[in-house]
Amino acid sequence: MLFRRQVEQVIEQRRSQKSQPGESHSALDWWDLSLIGVGAVIGAGFFLGTALSIQRAGISILIAYIIGGLVAFKVFSSLAEMSARDPQRGSFRVYARKAFGPQMGFTSGWMYWLAGVLIMSTEVAALAIFSQFWLPTVPLWVFAAIYSVLALAINLLGVRDFGKIESLFGIVKISALLIFIVFGLLMALGVVNLVRPPASDLTSLAQWFPDGLSGFLSALIFVLFSYGGIEVMGILAYELKQYKDIGKSGRIMLSSLTAVYALALLLIFVMIPGYAVSTAESPFVTALSTFGFGFADSLLNLIIISAAFSTMVGALFAVTNVLVSLADDLDAPILMAWRNKRGVPVPALSLTGLGLLFAIIMSFLLPNTVYEYLATAAGVMLILNWITILLSNLKLAPGYRYKNADMTMHRLQLGWLSYLAIGMIIVTIAGATIHLSERIGVMFSLSMAALIFISGKIKALGEQPGSLAPARKPNPDS
Repeated sequence: MLFRRQVEQVIEQRRSQKSQPGESHSALDWWDLSLIGVGAVIGAGFFLGTALSIQRAGISILIAYIIGGLVAFKVFSSLAEMSARDPQRGSFRVYARKAFGPQMGFTSGWMYWLAGVLIMSTEVAALAIFSQFWLPTVPLWVFAAIYSVLALAINLLGVRDFGKIESLFGIVKISALLIFIVFGLLMALGVVNLVRPPASDLTSLAQWFPDGLSGFLSALIFVLFSYGGIEVMGILAYELKQYKDIGKSGRIMLSSLTAVYALALLLIFVMIPGYAVSTAESPFVTALSTFGFGFADSLLNLIIISAAFSTMVGALFAVTNVLVSLADDLDAPILMAWRNKRGVPVPALSLTGLGLLFAIIMSFLLPNTVYEYLATAAGVMLILNWITILLSNLKLAPGYRYKNADMTMHRLQLGWLSYLAIGMIIVTIAGATIHLSERIGVMFSLSMAALIFISGKIKALGEQPGSLAPARKPNPDS
């Protein structure tokens, strides 16, 4: 995921370069937001999570990614519309509070923090699995501990402008995926003739649905998890120079991303049979290793590790600052907002770091299934927040007025589409209960969501009227 800190640096740099007296503060063109979105979404969840999806759904995973893209776009359009009409630094947490009261704002904020912690933990687990490609005898928890210590050290040092480094690795990550696609196309078209194992039979129904409908449904959670990060686009929608470009930006980003996802996966099936995919390594590395290049698979693995580590450090920074934001709004202990001389929120970083410790312990106890547990739990928590975004927009839409008469997002905001997306998310969560390993992750996330909701209720009962911190910015149309 590409987090807000990186984008804020881009925006501030452009403002300092371009701002003139009387000039609009907005810093992003529609294509800027599209590129940011692509970098935000592509991560270890796709490079490794697709192995789980392929094992469950076979070739039908291509259909699942198209469905996932449609659901993700609906969530994006809902958040973007709220952001454009009512810009808020707290984003969907503030919208949830405006729509359903303080308790829901509290719940949404803490669920987002926990989702971030779980996503960060999946990055750690994925990094450890990728590293075992070269050193398979080293225990998974050792790699997890090494990467966790390095990430904490970088954040404690308060290294400035790490977002620029993360941006560079984001480009490297996307480039590696595009190079893989180009190689696969050249091979599929016969331009490159190499000895390779038999490919998947694209005409075989058994290979399209190896585990039937249940396998397809159980894979959906990993598919939607691969689209995690679209929240960044909605959060930054109000930075666009032209509000009317929100729809175009989202359509181009998500259609391009879905096409890249589907094409990359299709080429995996062209290169190797689906049964050859293993969760012990990225399916992209598996596909390349079958050709015996001797270096290409290791090079791709190194690129993925570099990009994933960058993402993990950025995730730790972002999740820590979510906790600081909660403290600023009195939804977390005020101690969490304290920073040292370097500007590092040490208490918040320490609490968030417990997520890394959790990932290390899980890697020690369950080395063969740790990623599946964490990815399922993170995916459920993430899409529960998507439901909050959709419901908040449904509730707030009638009372809003558009800031720009030319804005066309309302054409996409038909209520039945939101309910259809919510229904698909519920089906996805239900599908994740089919397999025991996924069911545990679902139960964990639902239990934590319930605990957060109850905590919010208790907090609300103990507050005096007017003690809640106000929304960061009032509705500009009010």
